[in-house]
Amino acid sequence: MLQRSRILAAMAVSAGIAAGFTLLPALSISPAQAACEGERVNGTTADVAARKARAAGYEQMREWRKGCDSFWHATASKGGAQVNIVVTPSGEVMEEGS
Repeated sequence: MLQRSRILAAMAVSAGIAAGFTLLPALSISPAQAACEGERVNGTTADVAARKARAAGYEQMREWRKGCDSFWHATASKGGAQVNIVVTPSGEVMEEGS
């Protein structure tokens, strides 16, 4: 169920970004958060996640997206290699699939 929620959230974010949406005006939440179906999303920001990723040695982070589980996902580079990273709600930074 958690994996399904992450996929749905990623799809919602992609659709929202492609359509130019940043917030749903009536709800004041992001499209990804609207797709969370009651799961708790914390208040961390992409800036906080980026600082954690930089401190862990990642550079050129882009395409930040936040899942219903409050994990931040992005594409970054480290040591010249492009990787997908995730920043956990507790601030742990790791490569996707690790």
